[in-house]
Order: sequence, then C-alpha cells, then structure tokens
Amino acid sequence: MAHAAEHDSARNHSADVVVVGAGPAGSSAAWHLARSGVDVAVLEKAEFPREKVCGDGLTPRGVKALLDMDVDTTAPGWVRRRGLRVHGGGRVAEVDWPRLDSWPDHGLVRTRKEMDALLADHAVAAGARLVTSTTVTEPLLDDDGRVTGVRAELGEDREPVTWRAPLVISAEGLSGRLAKSLGLLRRTDRPLGVALRRYVRSRRTHDDYLDIAFDLTVQGPSRDSMPGYGWIFGMGDGTANVGYGLLDTRRGTGADRKMILRRWLDLFPDEDGLRESDAVTPLRGAGLPMALSRGPACTRGLLLAGDSAGTVNPCNGEGISYALESGRMAAEAAIEALVAPTADAREAALQRYPERLRDDVGRHHRLGMGFLALLARPGVVNLAMARGLRRPRLVDGALRLMGNLTDGRDGDAVDRALAVLLRLTPAA
Repeated sequence: MAHAAEHDSARNHSADVVVVGAGPAGSSAAWHLARSGVDVAVLEKAEFPREKVCGDGLTPRGVKALLDMDVDTTAPGWVRRRGLRVHGGGRVAEVDWPRLDSWPDHGLVRTRKEMDALLADHAVAAGARLVTSTTVTEPLLDDDGRVTGVRAELGEDREPVTWRAPLVISAEGLSGRLAKSLGLLRRTDRPLGVALRRYVRSRRTHDDYLDIAFDLTVQGPSRDSMPGYGWIFGMGDGTANVGYGLLDTRRGTGADRKMILRRWLDLFPDEDGLRESDAVTPLRGAGLPMALSRGPACTRGLLLAGDSAGTVNPCNGEGISYALESGRMAAEAAIEALVAPTADAREAALQRYPERLRDDVGRHHRLGMGFLALLARPGVVNLAMARGLRRPRLVDGALRLMGNLTDGRDGDAVDRALAVLLRLTPAA
C-alpha cells in the first residue's frame, strides 16, 4: 500500500525527475517515467489514504487514461456506470455513454480516497519512489534561474530536506506553490470553479446512471445557481456522492452554495436518502482551475500538470481525466529531454509539452468557456434543455461535445461536425 512509503531522514537526495504531489497527475507522471526507467521521486505532503473533494466519477475519457496506465479497472473497488441521467427544462433523459472506437463505452466511480492511494501504489510498483509527509516549500534555482530541485520539510518535526533533479513536475493542485515562485500566477480571465460534496446513505448507491441536474429549483435554472449543476453519483457501497459545482465563480451572484445544494436535494423523495439526516460526511469544498489557467506549462525546468496547470474541463468540471493525461504528456516530454544530446535539444523537447497540451485540449477548453457564457443565462438553459432532451441524437451529440469524446474525422457525421467546430475554435 502507498502508506508504506519511504521516509529517508537524510537531508539531501537526488533523482532524475522530482514529481511534487501524488494525486492523479503526479502518479500518472511518475508511472510513465518509472516505466521508462527514469529514477523518479514523488513528494506528497499527506499520508495515504487521504480525503480529496471530488465527484468521484470518471467519464470514458478517464477510463481510457487508466487503461493506458495498465490499471485493472475490473478489479474490486471499481464500479461501472452506464451513462448519465440529465435533468433540465422540466425533463429527465437517460443517456448512455457514446459507443465510439476511440473510447470505452462506460464510466467508473471510486472514491478519491481509494483511487489516489491505488494510483500512488501503482506508480511505486512501476519503480517510482514515494515519499509522504513531505511539504515542498520552494524550488532550488541555479545561477541562471533554472529549477534544479526543491526544498521541503519532512514530517511533523518539519525537518528541512533537499531534493535535487534536473527536472521537476509540479502536480501540487490549485495552490501551485512552485509555479507561483517562478511568477506563474493563475489567469483571472479564465474560469475558476468551485465544488461542494458530501457522502450520504442512499438507495441510489447502485444506480447505473450518474445524475446531472441543471434544474436546481422547482422554477428551473436561476441566476443564483448558474453556471453550475448538481450531481448524484451512486458509489456502489451503500452511499452516494452528492454535490454542486459552480463552474465559473466570476459569474456567481454570491448566493449561499450550501443552501443551493440543500434545496435541490430536498426536491427528491425522502426515501432516496439525500437529506441532511442521511449524511455520513461533512460538506467539503474545493476549487476547480480550468481552461489551462496557469502557464506556460513548462518553464526553466519546471513542468505543470493537472490542476497546477488548470486542466479542468470548463464544459463539465471534469478534472481526473485531464490530470492523468497531462501527467502522461509531461512525463513523455521529460523522458525525451533527459536523453537529448544538447541543451537546445533538451529545451525543444520540453517545449513540446505545452504545445501538445494546447493542441490536445486547448480548443475544447476554449469552446467550454463559450459554453459557460451561455450557461450563465437561465432562460437559454431552460429552453435548450426543454427542447434538446426530447431529441436523443441531439443529447448524444451534446454529451460527446461536453465530454470531449469523439472519433474525430474518422467518426460519424456528428463526430465530423464536432471536428470541424473544434478546428475553427482557437486554442485556450
């Protein structure tokens, strides 16, 4: 298990690559690096298992990222989900995940408390070194201002330690302490979301569909609750993860988000087990940095992955998939850079990472920013939902667009239309 991590008390350490943070982005980067024979150390401030505020749902995009890491998603603990149950415009529609050549046809749920520990263990099994209870405080810089490692504090005694490495990957999450140290601040012109969630004892625990609702009141979408949505994800263990996501705090009205969630859940029958009295955990919140909101994603030997780079999808608040993918891309750039014959070749290899990140998700995230602008209009949302949910093909197309799930130009007419739309959209 991940809690059996090493705790070397020596003050100075070294590795080929230091990864800061053992969430999905950090563990993905570490696994890909270790599989390629790179000496990688992962520094994690907590001990596993640890809590992480999240909806705990993985779309087919996230499932594919796990499969690409050789994670056995048929093992106990992983629970399959068939699709979404979408509430909007006074209507409800059950929509299966699209059947495409490029993506699995199902989603998964698993608590982040379990999943993050499993992924960290998976990286260790591949050869990564995991060092927990280690809080990174600042980067080490050479005379040219290039990152050559990190300073950190180990354990409750806050023992100072130093880790040296020619490359550092920051997977620290929203805080992005290392990035801030280099002057890389979160862009305020990009959306920042916030999510609130708790676990409740619920009969919906084994539901094949994940509930997503844009109607959070009897009257339908309102300015207080937009642009946002509520969710009910059955966890398969007797509980459900229930929450509310505000996808763009810049468009919020200051309404009490806890009250929005409570009033929405009160719309469901008592026997569903979604009330305050059914709660088994406190209500917790977390920020959702979106649309590549911090960059460049590589500078001076520091690569940003996951929430550190702001990779959450503005269309749906999905973060796990893009954390896993960005971790892989950062690792692949680091692997290429470490064997480059010259300093110029090494830098060229590193700079291919932010370029690839923009190419892979930048256009879709820019489209998502436009989607958020529409979502901020309750009348538009209500009309679109009332009419759209009556048309299965339209709902399927919207699901592909929001989830970034298509076969591109090799797919059907819907996929080809979406490919054209993305090609015409500038990258975020």
